[in-house]
Amino acid sequence: MKAYQLLNGIVLEQDDQLYLAAGEDWSSFINDDEVLKKAINWIQSAKAVPVNHLDESALKPPIGRQQELWACGVTYLRSKIGRQEESKDSGGADFYAKVYEAERPEVFFKATPHRVVGHGEKVRIRKDSTWDVPEPELTLVVTSSGKIIGYTIGNDMSSRSIEGENPLYLPQAKTYDSCAAVGPCVYISDQPIDKHTEISLTILRNNNIVFNGSITLAQMKRTVEELVSFVYREASFPFGCLIMTGTGIVPDSSFTLQSDDEIKISISSIGTLVNSVA
Repeated sequence: MKAYQLLNGIVLEQDDQLYLAAGEDWSSFINDDEVLKKAINWIQSAKAVPVNHLDESALKPPIGRQQELWACGVTYLRSKIGRQEESKDSGGADFYAKVYEAERPEVFFKATPHRVVGHGEKVRIRKDSTWDVPEPELTLVVTSSGKIIGYTIGNDMSSRSIEGENPLYLPQAKTYDSCAAVGPCVYISDQPIDKHTEISLTILRNNNIVFNGSITLAQMKRTVEELVSFVYREASFPFGCLIMTGTGIVPDSSFTLQSDDEIKISISSIGTLVNSVA
């Protein structure tokens, strides 16, 4: 089942039908260990309309107003190699090799809700950066108890030039206005997501493809449960949170984003998140 946050409520999608729950609060809806059961009960008493009636212009990012967005890094081999590449001149390359093999993963705070954009909105690249990339990531929707109740698509916008100068510059490379996109929906499931699920990234410039890549979740070194356990280890999330799980798709050093580029990230079973660069 899929859930969309709209300007005026919540829409549920099942079997190519939409069910509107007008006036329902997204934050309360999503921070519920039994959200799937609740959604099924709503559907039984709601009027259905065809899925093509969904107004994408009314979509909001699927993050609650009091939730935080966290992220994990170096969870794929390609990410480790990319981070080593960008930081080799500063002497930071060894750090990423060590964290890839370490028991403790890299986790960091990414954004508050007002810095997160949704499907169809614009992400930004920093004015003081010269090398910028999107990072397509499976993003976990986690309740206050630490239970994964669903999945969405995330774009962890990153300044490789700033991060490459010094690993201590990571917050500046990662956190700024419109530094992340999530959406278009939350795929709600009581089953773990299939490890063979594919993530794909396509970047278009003037309607031409300038980058295309894909990977499966089977290439992730760590489990999603492991990542949640470290994020929640000494931090509480009264309203739940979203956790990006890292990327396995990294454009090479010759590529950098430009204004008006279009970024498309697809994850099978969830959908496609589309954003342009401001």
